[in-house]
Amino acid sequence: MAKLKLGPLTDDKPVKVTIDLPAAVHRDLLAYADALTRQTGQKIDEPNRLIPIMLERFMASDRAFTQAARRSQVFS
Repeated sequence: MAKLKLGPLTDDKPVKVTIDLPAAVHRDLLAYADALTRQTGQKIDEPNRLIPIMLERFMASDRAFTQAARRSQVFS
């Protein structure tokens, strides 16, 4: 992976991002939240809050990304 032009970010404040999801993905997100509610017993009132957690886990589980990130020190 080529070295990124930006260096480390200095603050760790949440960043609001607006995305458009295909209808099928949104339905799957709602179904996932429902399944998680049934599994954990904890009601998921805002399924959109699952998106950052899902993205974080996806990137952490992507071996090619984590290896490239380690080589280029993307992770702090």
